[in-house]
Amino acid sequence: MLRITLRDGEKAIVNGAVLRAVGRTQLAVENKVAILRGREVMRPEEATSPARQLYFSAMLAYIDPAGRDAHHDIVVGLLGGLVATLATPEARDTCIRFAHDIAQGDYYKALAAARDLIAFEAQAADPEHQAA
Repeated sequence: MLRITLRDGEKAIVNGAVLRAVGRTQLAVENKVAILRGREVMRPEEATSPARQLYFSAMLAYIDPAGRDAHHDIVVGLLGGLVATLATPEARDTCIRFAHDIAQGDYYKALAAARDLIAFEAQAADPEHQAA
């Protein structure tokens, strides 16, 4: 069983349905569902870089099992392009971890790797980080 606490007004997606807490709310999830808390949800307009687009596409594949095949194809294409742009061994290892999670069908776990890829991408774009 998974227990989730939502603050007043916080949103969550459960199997594609958007829920909003009214008051502090505790949910006990007793079966397998695709669930994302509000802070894990990316809006389309936030997918502004290759790593963010990868996260967004993987998120859609996770919350939309019926459309998973189409989302999966997009994820694979985006990952290929991202691997070519990230130069550090750590970033490439994270790409491999992401690909492994996707291949295993563990989209939620892949989202954690995608968040790490967003951080690597931000570091690569930071001129101060490149000078170090």
